[in-house]
Amino acid sequence: MEMLTHRLENNPHVGKIFNAVDASEALRFISYGHPILEERKAGGLPPVDVVFADIHMPGLTGMEMARVFAALNPAPLLVFVSGHTDEAVNAFDLGAVDYILKPYEQPRLDKSIDRVLEKLRERADDNGAVEQLVPGDDEVIPVELAGTTKLIQRAQVRWVEAQGDYARLYTTDGASHLVRIPLAQLEERWGRAGFVRIHRSYLVALRLITELRMGQGGYQVVLGNGEKVLPVSRRHTRELKDRLTGGVRNG
Repeated sequence: MEMLTHRLENNPHVGKIFNAVDASEALRFISYGHPILEERKAGGLPPVDVVFADIHMPGLTGMEMARVFAALNPAPLLVFVSGHTDEAVNAFDLGAVDYILKPYEQPRLDKSIDRVLEKLRERADDNGAVEQLVPGDDEVIPVELAGTTKLIQRAQVRWVEAQGDYARLYTTDGASHLVRIPLAQLEERWGRAGFVRIHRSYLVALRLITELRMGQGGYQVVLGNGEKVLPVSRRHTRELKDRLTGGVRNG
């Protein structure tokens, strides 16, 4: 990691670098917590422009991590750095920009960054065309608070809980807001924006899920750094697994 960080720092096009010791830490970091990343996501950008990852890591492999990243909308670009060639085809099938073999020198990494920059330019051009057609992609939900209307952006919502014909929105600032919108309606409206139904009572922002684990009575999802655990019903388990691994992509 130190060598990769050093080589990245030597490239004039590279800005802020965030390091993670493994895939689980990278997913937790990207999904929740850092002000710079949250600001980017609130602005409709991926949490980071590009992720450089090894194929073989403890816990989740680089390929498994890539499938989770691919389900984000928008998703960061991916570059794999590995000492093995056996996963190269699968990496490019997942949309990786490049596959760098170790040991590598600065010119090879610089070439990879050039490819990343080209992809970012293409994405910026595509987004510009979309923005002219669909300005303001992030939905705003009005919430009435003691005679005051507060506007909550969809990007601020972490999970939603059904409460009869109402829904309670739990937001990134730790607050919750009751709105008169059935959960089924929010599921339909927000499905393509990265929200997934995990239970008859819960709708969750997919990008904030850091773990899917077996608990007492069935599966559970863990949000952020483990501060919130929600149940997953049996009927929603398969769809959730597909979304987490990229089997079902957001539009």
